[in-house]
Amino acid sequence: QVQLVESGGGLVQAGGSLRLSCAASGSFISINNMAWYRQTPERQRELVATITKSGSTAYADSVKGRFTISRDNAKNTVALQMNSLKPEDTAVYYCNVKGLVGFEWNNYWGQGTQVTVSP
Repeated sequence: QVQLVESGGGLVQAGGSLRLSCAASGSFISINNMAWYRQTPERQRELVATITKSGSTAYADSVKGRFTISRDNAKNTVALQMNSLKPEDTAVYYCNVKGLVGFEWNNYWGQGTQVTVSP
């Protein structure tokens, strides 16, 4: 299995910055894609950013130029640097990884961390 522990959420004023971190642990053989999603009560869970094992990244249009995803393959961690935050970025952010356990690749989710951006 893969356990994901997230940290770094909180309350920030519009225009501010936050950095989210996620660490993977457990009995997995390999971690492939890593990603951040977010969800609010009004919106479905949406993809924010993703990064491959080789470091290729992709972002939702709404966060391009403001958020940066990065990973450390040696430590099995992924981070999301969020700058120029807007109130509409308020959501619960979830870490997601695709991990190889035994002979199966599966998606694993963190518990979520709240990000609140005040006007």
